[in-house]
Amino acid sequence: MTGAVKVTLARQGWTFDAQAPATVLQSAERAGVRLPSSCRNGTCRTCICLSTSGTVRYLIEWPGLSLDEKREGYILPCVAIAETDLVIEAPAASRLPAPSDTGA
Repeated sequence: MTGAVKVTLARQGWTFDAQAPATVLQSAERAGVRLPSSCRNGTCRTCICLSTSGTVRYLIEWPGLSLDEKREGYILPCVAIAETDLVIEAPAASRLPAPSDTGA
């Protein structure tokens, strides 16, 4: 198992650690970052974002991306595991409320 890699959200300037076997989406959630998602199995494309730097591998053989989208750098964080530091563009990303912010 390799160590954690850094994932940076380019527009927001936020970073978080990602480490296999966690997906990029799971790692973001653990760090308090919400990336849009729905199916979590690589088919609905709700989580699609652009990776401008770095590499990922997928939990499934062919996630719901076209060959052109893969070539352009698009990834599906719900089934992608970061292999190197990543820089992604996810304009709809937001911060999850801290546990103390939920009123619980």
